[in-house]
Amino acid sequence: MKDRHESIINEENIVELLSQLIEIESPYFEEEKIMKFAYKWCNKEGLNPEYHNYTVNKIIEYDGINVVGRLKGKKDGPKIYLNGHLDTVQLCEGWTRDPFKATIEGNKLYGVGALDMKSGSAAIMLALKAFKETVKDFNGEILYTLVSDEEGPYGLGTNALIEEGYTENVDVAIVPEPSSGFTGIEFPCLCLGARGGWNYTLDFTGKAAHAASPELGINAIADSSKVMLELEKAEGLEDDKLGKGSLAIISSEGGGAAASVADKAKFTVFRHTVRGEDKNYLIEEIKSAIDRADIKSNVDIKFREAPNEGAEAFLPYTVDENNIYTKEIKSSIEKISGRKPTINYFSSMGDFNYVGTRVNIPTFVFGPHGENYHSNDEYVFIDSVVKTAEVIYDFLISTLKAK
Repeated sequence: MKDRHESIINEENIVELLSQLIEIESPYFEEEKIMKFAYKWCNKEGLNPEYHNYTVNKIIEYDGINVVGRLKGKKDGPKIYLNGHLDTVQLCEGWTRDPFKATIEGNKLYGVGALDMKSGSAAIMLALKAFKETVKDFNGEILYTLVSDEEGPYGLGTNALIEEGYTENVDVAIVPEPSSGFTGIEFPCLCLGARGGWNYTLDFTGKAAHAASPELGINAIADSSKVMLELEKAEGLEDDKLGKGSLAIISSEGGGAAASVADKAKFTVFRHTVRGEDKNYLIEEIKSAIDRADIKSNVDIKFREAPNEGAEAFLPYTVDENNIYTKEIKSSIEKISGRKPTINYFSSMGDFNYVGTRVNIPTFVFGPHGENYHSNDEYVFIDSVVKTAEVIYDFLISTLKAK
């Protein structure tokens, strides 16, 4: 005889809900329709949802929507935060299947956002439904947020929740991003932290001169190229958990008047960071590269502006393996999957960085397996979504059980 929660968390229900989510187009900045669906679904299941509307006027003009809800126990206890995003990246070329229709092939379910991360959000929703229907007496509280604009430049949905105090006094968080899918490690993979990321631009000003006499000018494009090469030689710090950071030139431009030495150039860097590589560290890294390049152009360092101070960057973080909640989630994973999770760390960043550093609580990235996130023919392994939901449910049960 099946446990009651298994009538809720199973392949049939996962496929149904995930298919509905995939078939609603929701690229970042265009999430209103999917948020209405999520609100209606959560309201029908008695999960006390509310719309959280927020407005951004600095840098970007954007009116965003999140769905937020709380389940409260009868007595004080741990407060668990579940966070998932319902937006996706913009549709790319190369799909061989309909990207907005869930296509099932064996254990694979294809569609935009199937892996990143509508599957993780579906796992949250069904775990909450199962908890609501099977647990009548518990201690503590569950906060869940289904957010917008995680894939956009600033993580505006989760940022707004933090700025407005929704996450105050929470104790632990699970973000079911595709930990196995992103790391390429067989399910189950538990990420105990992530690298961070900064975006900055170097603006070069040289001196114009006629192209017939280039020695009379200072070529900003040539100087910017020299600095690029020196930056790529930067060693960076070695982190015993997160490894090393990385640097990528993501855009470059420059020029001047016709038949003239270029007096303007600039390039933009995305710099993944590890602990210890803060803003001051990066400034010194940049200045050192400029000195080594031995250029004549003037250089202005501009870090990306943000809607508010906390959204300036995604900071790196880790969770202690001996933390009580780490032990609890590892136990739930082993119980559900029948094997111990592989411990790893996310090499990129997301809303979990905001939660792990700004809310400053143990923040676990644990989710399904699959391939082709941010690419064509994205898919998720269906059984890994079912198990993700079961792990979340089991963690809620074991952590919030009434004494």
